[in-house]
Order: sequence, then C-alpha cells, then structure tokens
Amino acid sequence: MTPRTFHADSGGIANILSIAGSDPSGGAGVQADLKAISANGAYGMAALTALTVQNTRGVQGVHLVPPEFVADQVRAVAEDVRIDAVKIGMIATAEIARAVADALPDVPVVMDPVMVAKGGASLLAEDAVAALGEALVPKAHVITPNLPEAAVLLGCDEAVTRDAMAEQAQALRALGCSAVLLKGGHLEGEDSPDVLADADGVHWFEGARMATRNTHGTGCTLSAALAARIGRGVALPEAVRAAKAYVARAIAGAGALEVGSGHGPTHHFAGLWPDW
Repeated sequence: MTPRTFHADSGGIANILSIAGSDPSGGAGVQADLKAISANGAYGMAALTALTVQNTRGVQGVHLVPPEFVADQVRAVAEDVRIDAVKIGMIATAEIARAVADALPDVPVVMDPVMVAKGGASLLAEDAVAALGEALVPKAHVITPNLPEAAVLLGCDEAVTRDAMAEQAQALRALGCSAVLLKGGHLEGEDSPDVLADADGVHWFEGARMATRNTHGTGCTLSAALAARIGRGVALPEAVRAAKAYVARAIAGAGALEVGSGHGPTHHFAGLWPDW
C-alpha cells in the first residue's frame, strides 16, 4: 500500500508513527515520542519494539517484542491510516532492524539510533549496529545520532571538535541517508552545537548548554518533534530549528515537574499548558 501524501496546506493534521521501545516512567521512548509529536501539532501513533523496566535512575530490564510482531504493528497502521512520517527509536536487535526495514511505508523517516540509555544501560545488541547501517540508514530522510552513536556507526573515534563533527556528519550521510543531524551535546564547553549535513552542504545550529539533570529522553523528544515537523510539510532546516527550540523550552521548563530522583524528564508541554 502506498500512503497518501500529506500536504501542509490541506488543512489536515499530520499522522506520525513512532517505532520504538516503551519507558514506563514516561520520559523517553514511545511515551516521550507521543508527547512530543502532540506538542508539535501532529497525531501520534506507536509500534512497540521493546518493553523496558526503567525509571529516572536507570534501566533494570528489557523484554523484546518478536521482530515479525513489530512489523505487523507497522503494517496494521499503514493499511488503515495515512502515515505522513515515521520516527524510529530503540531497535535493539538486528532481526528487529530488518523486520522494520521491510515494513516501512514510503514516507520520510527520522531515525534516532538509540544505543545507550541515559543511565548507561545498553539498548542495542552488538550485532545490530551493522543491520542499522545496512537496512535502516539508507531508508532514512534524516538520522539524529549523538557523538558516541556516530562513532559506533562509523567505527571511529568520537568527534571532539566542530571540524570532526562536520566530517563525521558527511561520512554518515555517505552511508545512504538523505541527511544527518549530528548532535554535539557531548562536546566540552558552554555551547551545545548541532550540525546538519544534507544535499546543500553543512549547516550549524547553535545552542546553549543547560546545567540540569532533566535530560532523560531528550534524544527521543528531538527526533519525534523533528518527525512531526517534517510530516507537517516543513522543510528540513526549518524543522530542525523548530525542534531544537522546542526541546530547549522543554528542558528549561522541566523544573516544574516532580518526576523521579535520577535524570528527570523534560516538560514536553512547557509553554502549552495553562500556567506553565
């Protein structure tokens, strides 16, 4: 089935499918994705790849969904609902990566190559890295790795300078995706710059580093917000700017939440809820 194309001027609401794992504490995974998609003006849907036992202090367990069942979830939605963009998060295994690749509808795909949880737990099997690169990266409109994830995908040292970031973003794009948004949050210094490599070259997006522990699920949130904007028909550079501004606002507003004692979640509806 070929989904209908969404047009931003049609007056409709874009439908965004998240393919990711579940976070019962609500700060990351599909729970964060659905909040971010909603806050960015689109309708969120989800196909689960894994159930996790986790809270703000870390991941204690992972129960994987069988690969074909993951694919069946995607196909069931696509058979009935127009999908305007897909966000891919936690994939976990090579088998799930290949199953998802086979089931993807022909729409823009934002892939966040989730490898390690905020608390340090591994969320991607070693043999899955190659499958991500071979099966999913070439299908992506844009991938959104952080610096450690980029290094793993490329099999090289982690970038520690802006020049190295730009080189690695372009090297990742050579793996077959249309664009790469390489996030610089792991760089040292007061700034947190991201670099976008696409067909038009390299573009920098600046950001101030915020001193906070409320960063649980920021990667999920950014990629889901980006998928929502792209699904609404927004051009990639502007979608990146809007998604980054949204995440910055969500982090800044996280102090209003009282969720957990570890790495707290962002406030996905900061500035949207009354009185917040």
